[in-house]
Amino acid sequence: MSNSVIAFVTSPIVSVLIAIGALAIGAFLGFFLTRILYNKKIIINKTTAAKLLEEAYAEAKTIKKEALFEAKEEVHQLRNELEKEIKERRLEIQKAEDRVVQKEEFINKKELSFDKRVEQLEESKQEISNLKSELEQKIEEQNQAGEKIVAELEKVSQLKKEDAKNLLIKEITEDARKDAVKLVKEIEDKATEEANKKAQNIVATAIQRYATDVTSETTVSVVSIPNDDMKGRIIGREGRNIRAIENVMGVDLIVDDTPEAITVSCFDPVRREIARLSLERLILDGRIHPTRIEEIFAKITKEVEQTIKQAGEDAVEEANVFGIHPELIKILGKLKYRTSYGQNCLKHSLETSTLAGLLATEIGADVKIAKRGGLMHDIGKAMDHEIEGTHISIGVDLAKRYKESPAIIHCIEAHHFGVDFNSVEAILVQIADSISSSRPGARKATLENYVKRLEKLEEISNSFKGVEKSFALQAGREIRILVKPTEVSDETAHFLANDIAKRFEEEVEYPGQIKVNVIRESRFSAIAK
Repeated sequence: MSNSVIAFVTSPIVSVLIAIGALAIGAFLGFFLTRILYNKKIIINKTTAAKLLEEAYAEAKTIKKEALFEAKEEVHQLRNELEKEIKERRLEIQKAEDRVVQKEEFINKKELSFDKRVEQLEESKQEISNLKSELEQKIEEQNQAGEKIVAELEKVSQLKKEDAKNLLIKEITEDARKDAVKLVKEIEDKATEEANKKAQNIVATAIQRYATDVTSETTVSVVSIPNDDMKGRIIGREGRNIRAIENVMGVDLIVDDTPEAITVSCFDPVRREIARLSLERLILDGRIHPTRIEEIFAKITKEVEQTIKQAGEDAVEEANVFGIHPELIKILGKLKYRTSYGQNCLKHSLETSTLAGLLATEIGADVKIAKRGGLMHDIGKAMDHEIEGTHISIGVDLAKRYKESPAIIHCIEAHHFGVDFNSVEAILVQIADSISSSRPGARKATLENYVKRLEKLEEISNSFKGVEKSFALQAGREIRILVKPTEVSDETAHFLANDIAKRFEEEVEYPGQIKVNVIRESRFSAIAK
């Protein structure tokens, strides 16, 4: 039993030992085999590396050959291009040298030609000098001969040289003056014939719009304010209110040192009146800002338009003229805010209508045409700030547009002598217009100034030599001058009229224009005994 136990005990130990031995042997064999494989791999890698090195060296050698070949090719190409460029440069230089040689040859030829020219000039100079000497000698001979002739002429005519010279100059001057007068008259007649219509339009427009001595009164309105603090409110912060007023209302607002007053400036009288009323309403309201300005302006515009319409209807009713187109009535109402030399145009039109009607009644002409033509004769002035042209041309266009009769259209276009009169009624309208506008006190001129202007016109006219009498007519619009026929000829009368007109322009202030008429007549009388 003990032997079996020993055998049982020792049997596992032996097995373990055997297993350990086997493991050790296996490990040794594995390490040995691994070592052998590693060494073999190293040998293989070295062989591969050597092979790769050989291949890389061969490839590098090939690349080097290719690079050298390409470099040689490039150098060869650059050399060819350089040689080509050098050849072209040499060709250009050769051409430039040829041009220089040609220029030198040309200059040499010019120098030779110049030398020859100088020689010719010297010869010509000598010839001129010789001719001058001969000429001086001949002049001297002529002078001597002339002195002898003058002496003979003085002896024959019993006149000295200076007296004969002065007499000849006087006759030549007189003839030249007469010829000049005739030429000037011909030129002026021709110019007048060709440019009369255009000149009338230009002068009428200029006089109508700008040639007034009361421009400041007819283009501005003054608005009273309670105190100077209100000026600051009207201007507004950084000027926003005054800019809004000027932009919305289309006027210029002048805020200066004038106490308790602001000036509204605008050539359009209706727009100026709307601005004036709007400012007064804003000052009363006290709320002044851009929005309120627009509201008040729109409201006042409607009110003024209604006032214009009512003024036109009242004028038509007062003149007892009916059947006028409604648009013409509105335009006629605008004359309420239009002035001419300080005279209200609507009142002037009513006066003209009334006077023309009275004159027509007296002579038996057509009263209706006379009154209607008188009322409508200045209607163009209501639109002359909106439409280009004279108030006559504008009025004629308006009358034609709204189907007025040819008789009324003729009254409008003839009332300033723009066309020849072809009806009695047109003449009556012109007369009534002159009576209404030229009477003393009708326009911005006092009676004293009016009389002084007429006296000044006559005084200037009488100051000229040869004037016998002068008369100022048509409220100073015409001056009629009678001259002495023995002192003033027909030719010099024309110059006299121009000289007097120039003196008027320089020394007299007057509205419109002055017509200067110089009258020369010869009267002969005899007494029978």
